[in-house]
Amino acid sequence: MRKYLFALLAIAVASSVIFCACSSSDDEVIPEEPEEPEEVVTYYKNPVVNNDAPDPTVVRGRNGKFYAFSTMKDGNVPVYESDNLANWTFIGNAYTPANVPRFVKDAGIWAPDANYIKNKYVLYFSMSTWGGEWDCGIGRSTATKAEGLYSNSKLLFTSREIGVQNSIDPVVYQEGGRNYLIWGSFRGIYITELTSDGLELMDKTDIQRIAGTAYEGIYIHKHNGYYYMFGAWGSCCEGLNSSYRVVVGRSKSLFGPYFNKSGGRMLDNQHEEILKGNDRVKGCGHTSQIFTDDKGQDWILYHGYDVSDPNAGRKMYLDQVNWDEDGWPKIHIGSPSTNRKEAPYFKPVKEEEK
Repeated sequence: MRKYLFALLAIAVASSVIFCACSSSDDEVIPEEPEEPEEVVTYYKNPVVNNDAPDPTVVRGRNGKFYAFSTMKDGNVPVYESDNLANWTFIGNAYTPANVPRFVKDAGIWAPDANYIKNKYVLYFSMSTWGGEWDCGIGRSTATKAEGLYSNSKLLFTSREIGVQNSIDPVVYQEGGRNYLIWGSFRGIYITELTSDGLELMDKTDIQRIAGTAYEGIYIHKHNGYYYMFGAWGSCCEGLNSSYRVVVGRSKSLFGPYFNKSGGRMLDNQHEEILKGNDRVKGCGHTSQIFTDDKGQDWILYHGYDVSDPNAGRKMYLDQVNWDEDGWPKIHIGSPSTNRKEAPYFKPVKEEEK
């Protein structure tokens, strides 16, 4: 009888252990996957910067925010910050007063171009005066943060040194670890390669002309196997009489030739018009980089004169880039949007991704 009781007790203890182990396993708390943040729909209405902010360029910082720079104002380069390309806040200047580049006598800093190259931010810029087409030139500065402050400035070349009249309006195209500088204003558009860090020219004698004399403010964008050259055409700075507009051509090679829809070459000043003014905005052009939001929509910034506020200068506008079935772009409907529009959507950057 005693042996029988001990056997029952042993079975009970073993069952209790097994039950506890199973219960412990069943009660284990498994962490839930973090939920995606709920999409918040926001809206905007042009202009997105309601003051003089011509020739915009934009770079995205590692914090997920966007930083826009424009042509010099009040002796420095303004910097604006945004979470979504639509709502901008002026946050200061790109340089300390002591570090503002002064390589060309009495020149202003025109049409900057912001890039992220080899773990640093590089701001390329023009230095020019009206009429100083052989004395103007292109330089660069660097910073550890997208918004600056920028320093380590250097003049890369002047028009006279490079042999290209009116050497302004730089833009850098990056592909496959290589960097290419494209520039020019109504005296031809040219391209040359930069060093891998983007800070020097590989060879000042190795330059190639890729577009004619009708353009300035060039930007190159690759889409579905084609390189698209966006350019500004017409007069930029005559207030409401400005004829500025955005034109485009495309090529299978970065070095061209770039064609319009009927096969005309941009080298011969042939192109497609994709944005011009309307009764609310005049002289629109000189586009920024194209950014794709988290809904897959493409967006671009540019400047224009607000007909209701003509003395304010060239304000900054934002519109969607639409692509037709043949792969040709158009900005909005071919003219600036003036009504309330849904803004670009970008998911917040996670802390570990910064």
